[in-house]
Amino acid sequence: MENKEEILDLVIIGAAAAGSAAAIYASRRNLNFVVVTKDIGGEVALSGDVNNWPGIIDITGYELAQNFYKHIQSYNVKIEEGYSVTAIKQEKNYHTVTAKNFLEEEKQYKAKAVIIASGIHPKNLNLPGETELRGRGVTYCTVCDGPLFKNKITATIGAGNAALESALMMAEIAKKVYLITKYPNTQETLGGFPKAETILVNKVKKLKNVEIIYNANTKEILGKTNLENIKYLDQSTNEEKQIALDGLMVHIGMTPNSNFVTCGTKNSLGEIEVDIKCQTTCKGIFAAGDVTNIPYKQIVISAGQGVTAVLSAIEYINKWEE
Repeated sequence: MENKEEILDLVIIGAAAAGSAAAIYASRRNLNFVVVTKDIGGEVALSGDVNNWPGIIDITGYELAQNFYKHIQSYNVKIEEGYSVTAIKQEKNYHTVTAKNFLEEEKQYKAKAVIIASGIHPKNLNLPGETELRGRGVTYCTVCDGPLFKNKITATIGAGNAALESALMMAEIAKKVYLITKYPNTQETLGGFPKAETILVNKVKKLKNVEIIYNANTKEILGKTNLENIKYLDQSTNEEKQIALDGLMVHIGMTPNSNFVTCGTKNSLGEIEVDIKCQTTCKGIFAAGDVTNIPYKQIVISAGQGVTAVLSAIEYINKWEE
């Protein structure tokens, strides 16, 4: 175990949009800090084409993540890549951040302030073919990747607001949209969408190019190099069926990467609660991006939050006393 007796100004956890933006601003303010991250880019790097990052009309998620990395590196920022944070412990008026790599090698950092920008990860269907076809027709972000399927055939899987919003968006883009829910179309399930708002359900059901498939248990995602079909079980007839598709949007929920956070308030979803300055309820700890309770999980919003968090942290550090 490596012990860092030096007390840093700041530890930034994560190197996607929020963490990268925070690192750039922290470097420009000449803070003594380190970025600790499992990987560079997080979910951004796993996206397909990104067409909504201001100033760049078209770029892949991987390329954008690499641009983040190059920008950070231009400031000679110290990055501990390949390390996942396992704990943050408050001691006196500083924090000790513990991280491990895949070999279980441990490092610790002491810092006056911490910014948690560890992001989220989508809940997977855990089906055959899902991992292989991710980014090849399978996506977990309709806002990010939906426009790639203009005039094509898509399906959205899910039964909550996110799935319905996905179908509404795709109805304006795609030629044909399937909306697949595991629930039957009954009053008890609120029309097949027990987790959604009625107004959204009603809007989707009025759309002519959206076909809702109820009582469906998706079994397999099929395709050689790109998505071609999905196989599902019709639970009302116990019959297996297939749908030919160009795009599949999976919206069954997201999980914040916040298991290691014990100091600070989290909501029922595990999101870290922050105020308008990205401060948590734990003194000296700030959070930014998708791991927080801020709505609209978008790359550009996360970057803005990263800047807010580091400017707030700087205010805190300026008043810090040993």
